[in-house]
Formats: sequence, structure tokens, C-alpha cells
Amino acid sequence: MKKTNLILLLLAAVGMTLSAVASSHLRVVAVGGDKPYQTTTYANPFSGSDRSVLAVVPELDGLQGLRMPLDKAGAMQAGEVAFVLRRSANLLLAATSKEAVETVVSGVGRLNGTPILKRAIAVTEVGDLDIYAVRYPRGKHRLVIPEGMKGHVAVVGATSETQFSGRDAELASGADYPAFVIEGFSEKPALFEIIGGQDDPVVNEGMPGTEGIQGGFEGGQMIKLGDTYHMFPTERAGEEGMPAYYDRIKTRIGHWTSKDAIHWERQSTLYQSSGKYAVSPYDHPMNDRRAAIWSYMPIFNKEKNRWQGHYLAYTCDFNVAPNHSFGRIWRCESEVEGIEGIGGPYRDCGIVIEPGLDSQLWEGRQGVASFFPYQVGDKWYGFISGAYPYEKKEDYPFGGKPTKWYVGLAVSDNLEGPFVRCKELNPITSIHPRFVENPIVSQLPNGLYIAVFDGGPEWLKLPNMIAYTLSKDGIHWSEAHYLPIDTKVKKWWHTMRTPLGLIPEGNDIYTIIYAAVNNDMRFHPMGMVQVRLNREVLEQIANEL
Repeated sequence: MKKTNLILLLLAAVGMTLSAVASSHLRVVAVGGDKPYQTTTYANPFSGSDRSVLAVVPELDGLQGLRMPLDKAGAMQAGEVAFVLRRSANLLLAATSKEAVETVVSGVGRLNGTPILKRAIAVTEVGDLDIYAVRYPRGKHRLVIPEGMKGHVAVVGATSETQFSGRDAELASGADYPAFVIEGFSEKPALFEIIGGQDDPVVNEGMPGTEGIQGGFEGGQMIKLGDTYHMFPTERAGEEGMPAYYDRIKTRIGHWTSKDAIHWERQSTLYQSSGKYAVSPYDHPMNDRRAAIWSYMPIFNKEKNRWQGHYLAYTCDFNVAPNHSFGRIWRCESEVEGIEGIGGPYRDCGIVIEPGLDSQLWEGRQGVASFFPYQVGDKWYGFISGAYPYEKKEDYPFGGKPTKWYVGLAVSDNLEGPFVRCKELNPITSIHPRFVENPIVSQLPNGLYIAVFDGGPEWLKLPNMIAYTLSKDGIHWSEAHYLPIDTKVKKWWHTMRTPLGLIPEGNDIYTIIYAAVNNDMRFHPMGMVQVRLNREVLEQIANEL
């Protein structure tokens, strides 16, 4: 045996059916080894792994289970899990096969020969899981995991009785979903606690200032100066009478302000795109290279005593995916000096990075697809991104695989640029192997760099959450951690999109404004959530990076 886990399971079995038990928390006390967990969405049913629950049927939701050990390769770790029952009960095991259950059950456990529920829980990187009931008498028992075991078994709870006829819940398998770290559910310490926010969008269709915005919002940045929040979202303006796809093409950059990050007032339009489609699928000079404008990122240039903005301008092709292509990052400066000039007007000062002979294949047809500059020592770095990467140069100009959104770094001696690609570092896959979008960088109290970003939609089998990554030097970035904000805020969205930054409020509280998509409406609203930083975890992470 490679590992022995001793866990004491105290089950308050009181004659309930499984559906009734689901609403009552069973008492689980860990004596040693792996800790118990609550069987809910996002839970981590395996120790030594980031695998998490994607979905669970209501009958099991809220039960308490025991984490079963996995090895580094993701297979069941040889060892045993010991538990004690106060009285006879059914131990509920989620398993990829009956054979897997038979492998781990030992002693006096009596296995119900058929599943009591089929496809009733889905876990990342694990195939279809059926629920089996194993009857045990009162006393101490164990589950034994042999060397080289095939399949997976998770302990999801227990009950005194089961009254199910083996119905098929038909939950989709999680086998094709890569594992990811969910803050507060993973075994890894949580840097942030989600403390609440608004249960409804803070800017939604019909509110003052949204006139003329057909498709709502996406991307941009929020900054707090004194007691005032300044938000610069991309407004998916579109055009009345045109279909929703045009909302992504005819865009503009708005300036909004608020005193509480909840009630917002629109101040002005900084930039408006042309909305004109390309005449050539190539990066041709006759194309309108400012057909769509996105992702305005302001930063105060202390040397010039002016606000400096960076924004993305695309060529838009109606017939070639992605419609947004050949991104260019423009720099602009406020005409008004000082901090009070944040609202503009702004004047364009040229392009700081664009497609060219030094572009890399990972940037694809859409790159340069975003940009955010931040200072490290006497250098300025900028996150750049790309999508639809080319596999070879000959693929130009029609793009590559549509399921990869990469980021990389560019560097400059000053904020004005131009920025040069850090080719030896790019793309940065340490954060996530195939999706990071629109990272916005700031620094935490101990100097660690943090970037919050869009973690990717569920339809691409991605976490569908806001995420963050950390760096000690601003160059090398940690694996992503994902924030399940719907555990504290009512989920009004179907697809989570882009956070507009991490705003410190004092006392380790931070505010996040985010764009998200409700599939039932054309307009994409903005939401708000607050999180609390754990200083002890912050120092622990700093020592480990």
C-alpha cells in the first residue's frame, strides 16, 4: 500500500429516504488523512486532485462525502479509507463501473447489484458516474484501493434507506472537461472569500445611459479615484433594425461614473467605431482597420501628467471567422493634464503593437486581441492575446483552431512604446493551457502581481468563471484559480465574461465589476461582486511562488 487514509465517518442515520437526507447535513469528522466535503456543484471529491463537480442531481445535493485519493496521473491512489458508522446505513458511491465498486468494497459491505441512480453526478476529467448503495452494519469498516485499479470511485454520502428504481439522470460526462482550481472548494487554500454583491445587474437594458446600446457591454476597465468609480466599458452599440451579430461590429467606448459601484451615470463617448466590413480577407490597407473598437484601458502617465489610454481596433470580415481580425493596439492621451483629465477628451498618438513580421503563430487571425500595460522595475510589460492560432504560416489569412485563446507578453522601455513581443516566453500557458482572455493587472499589498481575467465559457468546456493568476516578478504567472461568485450572488447570467479590474476598498475588500451574458436577452448587462483577501494565505502563496 502506498498510502493509508484513516477517516472517521459519523452518520446520523435516522430512517430518512435519500431525498429527505439530501436536505440534512450528515456529520463527518476527519480523524486523519483526507477531509470530508459537501456534495455540491464545485465540490472536490478527490484528494490530490483539482477535479471538481460540474453538476449533481438534487437527491444528492448537500450530502457529505469523503475525499478518495488520486495519484499524480489522476488514477486511484493505492491505500485504504477507514470509517465508522454509528448504525447500519447505505454508503453511497459514485463509480465509473460496477467493477470499480466491487474492487474497493471489502469486509461485510453488501453491494446493491444495480445503480440506484445513473449518471447522477458529473466530475471533471472523469467519465459517466452512477450511484451505488453499499449496506454496512454499525461499526468500523474500510474501502481498499488496490495497486493499478481501473476506473474511479467517489464517496458522495450515506443514508439509512434508498427508495430509487435506478432512474437515469442523464448528466453529461465530465471526461472532456479539464480540471481547474475553484476557490473555496479546492484543497488548495483560498486567497479570496466571496462576500456578496448585487443579485441583479448594476447596468441593464432600459437604465439611464443605455439608450442606443443594442447589445449591452463587454470588456474595458474600471478605476477608482477618491470616492468616484470610473468605468470604461465597450458598448456593443449595434444599430437599430440590424441583427444582434452587428452589435459586435459597431461598438463604442463609453465613460461611466458611480459613487457606490452600483448606481451608474453615463458621462460621454470616447471613441466610436465605423462598423464597416472588410473588402478583403487579407490584412489589406483598403480594409477599415477601425471597424470595431474594444477594451479601453486607461493608466496615468506620471511623467507626462496625463492619462494614457490603450484600446483595440479590429478589421471585421463578415465571411471569415473570427469576424474580428488583425487587431491593433492604439495609444491615446488625455488633452487635459492631471488626474482630473481621466474623462477625456483623448487624442490618438499611434499604434504600440500590431500584426507584422514578428507576429507569432499563436496570435492567429485575431491577434493582437487585447493589451494591458503594467510596470515591473524600469520596464513596462503588456499582456497581449490572440485567438484562432495558425498551425503554420501557410494558414494565413484564414485562421486556425477556434477553441484556443492564448496570452503572451510584450515589453517596452517606456509606457509610450512601441512594445516588442517576448517571443521566448510566449504563449504563456502556465495560467491555463488554452484560454485566458483580457487580463487586467494590479498589485496586492505584499507586492505580488495579480491579473484577473475571463476564464472562458461553458460551451467550450471551460470554467465559465472570473479567474485570477499571480506573479512574483510580473513575468512568470501561476495556474489560474476561479471564483464561483454565484455561491454568494444570485446567478442572473448564463455565460460569465470579463472582469473590469480588481478595485481595493480598504480592509482587504475588493470590488469587481464584470460583464456577463443572459441568453434570454440581446443586451449583455454588467454585474458587481465583492471579495475579501486572506492575508495569511497571501503570505503563504508568496513564499511558495
